[in-house]
Amino acid sequence: MSDARERPGGAAGPAARRPHALAGVALHPAERRAVGALAAIYAARMLGLFLLLPVLALYAGDLPGATPLLVGLAVGAYGLTQACFQIPFGMLSDRLGRRPIITVGLVLYGAGSLWGAAAVGIWGVIGARMLQGAGAVSGPVTALLADLTRSEVRTRAMALIGISIGGAFIVSLIGAPPLQTAIGVHGIFRIMAALAALSVLLLYAVVPLPRAVGAAPRASAPPEAAHAFAGPLLPYYFGVFALNLVLTATFVGVPHALRDTLGIELHEHWATYLGTFVASLAGTVPLIVWTERSGAPDLVMRYGIALLVLAQGALAFAYGHYFGLCAALAAFFAAFNYLEARLPARLSQMAGPASRGAALGVFATAQFLGAFAGGMTGGMLYGSRLGLVGVFGGASLAALAWLLLYRPKAAPRGP
Repeated sequence: MSDARERPGGAAGPAARRPHALAGVALHPAERRAVGALAAIYAARMLGLFLLLPVLALYAGDLPGATPLLVGLAVGAYGLTQACFQIPFGMLSDRLGRRPIITVGLVLYGAGSLWGAAAVGIWGVIGARMLQGAGAVSGPVTALLADLTRSEVRTRAMALIGISIGGAFIVSLIGAPPLQTAIGVHGIFRIMAALAALSVLLLYAVVPLPRAVGAAPRASAPPEAAHAFAGPLLPYYFGVFALNLVLTATFVGVPHALRDTLGIELHEHWATYLGTFVASLAGTVPLIVWTERSGAPDLVMRYGIALLVLAQGALAFAYGHYFGLCAALAAFFAAFNYLEARLPARLSQMAGPASRGAALGVFATAQFLGAFAGGMTGGMLYGSRLGLVGVFGGASLAALAWLLLYRPKAAPRGP
């Protein structure tokens, strides 16, 4: 394996890192291959998980021994173990290499899926979801993507993963009801196991292994891992926490707005989500290009956060009007897709190659905690006298807090 393949940034001289040169920067063939395979791995795993979202609560409620509390635990158990294992998996990937740790995580995820396919009671489903979540490979996969791309194209690479996740979410909203009718939830669990096996195949057949991280001396791992908790990285951890709080709260409120306020039946919601997601690309793509060509990418990121604030504020005022809701939701998706890509890209630059796994493990933990907090906050606000105005207004305030607190430092030079 040549140095150019193992460290794509090695062939790019200092001039390629200057802001005015970024307009001509393209992904190298090795980068395109790695990004495509890793995006497919990420999307395949997320597709399996998203396919359960529209159907799991109803399915679990009919299982022997089910109670409302246990049904909620079945839905949330995955996020609980994800939050617990993201940091250990990330740190282990810094010491032992990305590929072995990703493999272990995918095997755990696949084993949990097979358990879910065979489960006949509520506790079996809870155990299966916890085992699935124990395969916490988000940090190592993102770290491997960062290892295999140059810093000047990393936001674009992360954006492809973000768009693949968004696409998986949209496909799940469209496909889950007919799949549940055709093969049942047990069949969906089997699909998830098959996607885990396919992901392992892609990991070994297509994705190269960078020598820089795999050969890192073990003696340097503890201080580098400790750097994952350093002050300069905290704005990015808080940012992804706030971003996912806003995301989850949004999807507490929007389905209620569509069904209860606008009278759109649940089986028709997919059309609104698909249309607004496609429309949002008209905002996401310019933000990504602006970031890559700008000499002040952190300023562009602040504009992205500001768009998130405005989108949530618009939802609070316009959720009762269909086209107003669609416009606000498209603005939200544009900001979310951009920030979902930009945050890990910027974090990977700040952390450096030797501690990327640990830092992205902390990052993923903050991400899942933010999703949990958004669900709890959105539910409480929706149940209060503020209703949907409270849900969207509260999300806007969370995004505003992020905007006011975002004070990044310059990233170190490096791959």
